Amino acid sequence: MTVTASAYATDALPRTTVDAVVIGGGAAGLNGALILARSRRSVVVIDSGTPRNAPAEAMHGFIVLDGTPPAELLERGREQVRHYGGRVVFGEVASAEPAAPGGGGDPRFTLTLADGRTLSTRRVLVCTGLRDVLPDVPGLAEHWGRSVVHCPYCHGWEVRDEPIGVLATGPVSVHQALLFRQLTDDLVYFTRGTELDEDTRARFAARAIRIVDTPVQEAVKGDDGGIAGVRLTDGTFAARRILAVVTRMQARTEGLDGLKLPMEDLPDNMGRRFASGAAGITEVPGVWVAGNATDLTAKVGASAAAGALAGAHINAHLASADTDAALAAVLDGTTTITA
Repeated sequence: MTVTASAYATDALPRTTVDAVVIGGGAAGLNGALILARSRRSVVVIDSGTPRNAPAEAMHGFIVLDGTPPAELLERGREQVRHYGGRVVFGEVASAEPAAPGGGGDPRFTLTLADGRTLSTRRVLVCTGLRDVLPDVPGLAEHWGRSVVHCPYCHGWEVRDEPIGVLATGPVSVHQALLFRQLTDDLVYFTRGTELDEDTRARFAARAIRIVDTPVQEAVKGDDGGIAGVRLTDGTFAARRILAVVTRMQARTEGLDGLKLPMEDLPDNMGRRFASGAAGITEVPGVWVAGNATDLTAKVGASAAAGALAGAHINAHLASADTDAALAAVLDGTTTITA
């Protein structure tokens, strides 16, 4: 897909306090902003322009939009947010901190971008996504999202019947191998120093999954630019066209320390995420999180749905705060009720 110049057009920052700022312009952030904008809320999306799925040619497993290039989905999402009055600003958040509350204790936050610009908001929706940390195997990173994959639902159909190798990183890799076995009859499991008990080895043998215990030295590039296979530490070359690997998934937290959002680790060293409750609400009043920043395994569709739910929740909280403020103004005589 050719990305048009409008895809990276940046709106002006408002000078007044807005209802909500969404940090992150992926599926979760844009869908949350869409719900807020359609509710006539003033909303600004801060988009770093570095989505997790940028290396992928297409996204999959999202009904109707299956096969859509990620950049196209995001461009259309930005256009729709703007259609309803939302703003999309490209930039990095350098800091986000609570500010003096508004009337009735309504939360306020100040965000500062890397270029020094600031904006004030009543609510914050964090949709920063995550960063995939690959195992330290030379040659993997340059093929990430193409010949090196992680998700059988995102990439599986496209790599079906290929010779696939699973580079183990921990217990979850066993589950990954069983899922990729559904897609190919030619699967090799490289243990890379991880332990496999006899029961697992027997189960792999029953599914004709070959096991290689010799450590992997590097991924080898093929003549066509993709993966040709892996070289082992004993010098052996194992031909593979696709490598599957469970990454460590790390929520992107840059610039958010001032919000003091609680975080939690997932079991088996799978990753670290922002802790959240129903609809993405957090322990910090006025701050929600959605998408891969809190649900590390969510696909595009699930992330978009979570963003929409968080946006609706934020709008409901704002409606309640607006009503509280209106009632207080009537009771203290600042305003009067007219028929």
